[in-house]
Amino acid sequence: MEAKALIPEDELCCSVCCDIFKEPVVLKCCHSFCRKCVKQYWEEKSSRECPICRTKASMEDPPVNLALRSIVESYLKQKTESEAEKHEAAVKSEACCSLHGEKLLLFCEEDQEPLCLVCQTSKKHRNHQVCPVEEAVLDLKGELKPALNLIKEKLKRFSKVEQECKKTAEHVRSQVQHTERQIKAEFEKLHQFLREEEEARLAALKEEEMLKSLIIREKLEHIKRHICTLSDKFTAIEKAMDTEDTSFFQNYKDIKMRYVYSACQVFVTPNSPMLE
Repeated sequence: MEAKALIPEDELCCSVCCDIFKEPVVLKCCHSFCRKCVKQYWEEKSSRECPICRTKASMEDPPVNLALRSIVESYLKQKTESEAEKHEAAVKSEACCSLHGEKLLLFCEEDQEPLCLVCQTSKKHRNHQVCPVEEAVLDLKGELKPALNLIKEKLKRFSKVEQECKKTAEHVRSQVQHTERQIKAEFEKLHQFLREEEEARLAALKEEEMLKSLIIREKLEHIKRHICTLSDKFTAIEKAMDTEDTSFFQNYKDIKMRYVYSACQVFVTPNSPMLE
């Protein structure tokens, strides 16, 4: 069937590129264009409008015109088939002798070319060894068979090597994945050990801090008590020193015994071995 039996080609052409629709889309105004053409047109105009009627498009990505796409695909398919038929007819027409218009039924073995019956009787091919075209074709195909078999054998060998390479690649990939899992597992164990070690050391450090803080607090309480006692004694001695001479003499021995001697016996050691 001729392609011209379908819809005329000019009715299947995009009005922007003037070529057959490629991925046709339809706008709100019902005009259709190639998707690429209308997108490019919008970019150049900086406005989404129909290239024909200038109607504003409602969507940035218009839908495919399914009916038109189906018609275009059918047209192109039938056109391709029609061109193939024409080509086949041309090939068949070439099977006739270009000089005499007769069918090429014979093959000249000396000149290695097909002949018609008229060519066989011509001076050019007189006394040449000829045979039917069918026999010549079989002989020539037979000559190609060894080369074909050789290529086939090489393809077989290369296919085998290809499969082996694929298997090797798969084996390497499997080994890498296995080793990767092992490495991750080993490092996870190491990380876990380090986390536990860190937690243990931090806990020990915290415990040591609490113990030393307790010792320091007890030491400070002890010092505060001594400071309080010494302050009281200092105040008492200072008060006694402000009395009259007679009263001072009367209280001197008692004051010296109660406050001075006991104050001199207080000895504070600021550094403790437990804090080192």
